[in-house]
Amino acid sequence: MKKILLLGDSIRIGYDKHIKKSLEKVAEVYYPEENCRFTTYLMRALNGYRKKLGITELDLIHWNVGLWDNLVMQDGKNLVAIDTYGENIDRLCDIFKNVFPGVKMIFATSTPVQEELYGDFKRYNKDIEAYNKVAVEVVKSHGGEINDLYELLKDTPSSYHSDATHYYTRQATELITNQVLACIEKALGIKGEILDFDSLFEEEKNIVGI
Repeated sequence: MKKILLLGDSIRIGYDKHIKKSLEKVAEVYYPEENCRFTTYLMRALNGYRKKLGITELDLIHWNVGLWDNLVMQDGKNLVAIDTYGENIDRLCDIFKNVFPGVKMIFATSTPVQEELYGDFKRYNKDIEAYNKVAVEVVKSHGGEINDLYELLKDTPSSYHSDATHYYTRQATELITNQVLACIEKALGIKGEILDFDSLFEEEKNIVGI
């Protein structure tokens, strides 16, 4: 059985259980219950996740982080400056490789938002694109692969969104899950079960936002 760790913010929480169900016969799929938030938080929390989930070795990490980092605060600055974000992505890649020798990495780009719907805090797609570009360059330099969820979703209609940030609708959940599955299956040479989203899907509620 292959061993897979899914890490990421509440975008990941929208698909993780579906990945686990599809791959249950060919892989052990792990993920933390909580939202992994921003780069510095994920860096600090990783060891706790490893211990709580009982992981000693892994074949693959599929991860995303960035939507919290590029959040614009009330002073007009991003929560994590883009240069620091790039440094943190670099450190996370090193940490993954040190903690799980030989692990494959797939980085999922941060997804587009409906920026006009934000209130006190802001997100802008131009920032998301800039942060994604930095992350992609760093991850590729470490030999990691890219799952471009931003590209997948950038032209989808507003009906695919469940709010300003999330994609917990039936259509978007299937779209995202299938792309994540395809990337994992290709990287590990495995094949999961086809999911019946008509019977599986129920709109996610009460998930801590990002």
